[in-house]
Amino acid sequence: MQHNKVLILDFGSQYTQLIARRVRELNIYCEIHPFNKIPKDSDSFKAVILSGSPISVRGEAVLHPDLENIRGKKPLLAVCYGAQYLAHFSGGLVAESSTREYGRANLAYVMVEEPLFKHIDAGSQVWMSHSDTIKKLPENCKLIASTKDVENAAYSIEGEQTYGIQFHPEVYHSTDGKQLLENFLVHIAKVEQDWTPQSFVEETVEELQQKIGDDKVVLGLSGGVDSSVSAMLLHKAIGKNLYCIFVNNGLLRKNEYQEVLKQYEGMGLNVKGVDASARFLDALKDLSDPELKRKAIGKTFIEVFDDEAHDIDNVIWLAQGTIYPDVIESVSATGGPSATIKSHHNVGGLPDFMKLKIVEPLKSLFKDEVRRVGASMDMYPEILGRHPFPGPGLAIRILGDITAEKVRILQEVDAVFIDNLKSWNLYDKVWQAGAILLPVNSVGVMGDERTYEKCVALRAVESTDGMTADWVNLPYEFLQKTSNEIINRVKGVNRVVYDISSKPPATIEWE
Repeated sequence: MQHNKVLILDFGSQYTQLIARRVRELNIYCEIHPFNKIPKDSDSFKAVILSGSPISVRGEAVLHPDLENIRGKKPLLAVCYGAQYLAHFSGGLVAESSTREYGRANLAYVMVEEPLFKHIDAGSQVWMSHSDTIKKLPENCKLIASTKDVENAAYSIEGEQTYGIQFHPEVYHSTDGKQLLENFLVHIAKVEQDWTPQSFVEETVEELQQKIGDDKVVLGLSGGVDSSVSAMLLHKAIGKNLYCIFVNNGLLRKNEYQEVLKQYEGMGLNVKGVDASARFLDALKDLSDPELKRKAIGKTFIEVFDDEAHDIDNVIWLAQGTIYPDVIESVSATGGPSATIKSHHNVGGLPDFMKLKIVEPLKSLFKDEVRRVGASMDMYPEILGRHPFPGPGLAIRILGDITAEKVRILQEVDAVFIDNLKSWNLYDKVWQAGAILLPVNSVGVMGDERTYEKCVALRAVESTDGMTADWVNLPYEFLQKTSNEIINRVKGVNRVVYDISSKPPATIEWE
């Protein structure tokens, strides 16, 4: 099935991926490409969106897209930088704004008969994020919306299906942003809403069957959402020709290896569990630097994975759980775009000696779409709802060197925290949660005795994609109960703290 596609040209905005996700939420397929790498098959795109940018159209480093085959020929929506670019280079005037145009604003004027603003009234909240502003529109432009401080908040170009807006419809703070995108794509550009999880599964299974044929495929499972959904798609396509390897690196959550392996077997997957805990702990011996720990884990994983893959005769393909943000992030919109897809953390990079072809069933999907695709295949909710977990596992949640005893302590602490989140019905309200073992001891009192034991930090964040995150305001009663349980049940810990840092400036993980 050939989908109507939407092309998003990226000028380096932090919000570009959000545009794509909003478009996908409308069941419309879209692709992000750098502004200077417009696909040669541009005829296959039915509409085009220009993103924002941190760069000014008035500066020397202005980004010039080639719109010869787009403007006036396809419906075009220009957002922020895109809107200023079209105005500036079509005879209008863009200047530095005299007032701060960042944050929430409200539409003070809307041209009611304008199709771009169908079902959107004056007073609707929008999100501004720019230091320049359009002072004067080109002669062939029509003003269609204003805010109190921004007169030319939106305009259309006469004789074209071209629109410019100086606010961001893709962010949640623009309350009618999704409606505006629907107006543009569905009602103006006439793009069909046929991109659904079910259609993705059907088409992907068919493509995999054609691509792989009777070849054998090996896949390294991690227990996470991406590799699990990849496995199910491949299982649907090629059945027993998919060989899954689930490696226990000794750094998983408590009992996770046994529980997840059982779930995979229950899904009908051809899976082999490999307990290589001792091998990983040996590789990590005396390493404290986070980067050295990551490299040691990646190297050991490749060695273990390669050993197991060699036991399978005539393997041709390596499957990876690469998702669309991995692809996008490897392509810079402003500095020498590269088509190289970064190594997926589940595999840690493919060594030259493996000589396998790569298959990536999910490389066009965002994380939330991966979950919806998994749900459409009736996968276990326990797998689809699992919090993101770092590839190096607990190694980067144990600050400093790794020992079997430290792993035991953190697994026990983490189990109390996660189990309590589930029993208090908080787990699904948190994007990611975990415990961190700190490289400090603190004085405590247990019974009549003085103790000098470990301190652990608990971390729970809410996010949509991990690019930004806020700490979750967990109930005091929950934190009190969890802290008491950890100190009473986990030998070696006498102090619990809660991390209330947001990203940025902090990161989600401590290492």
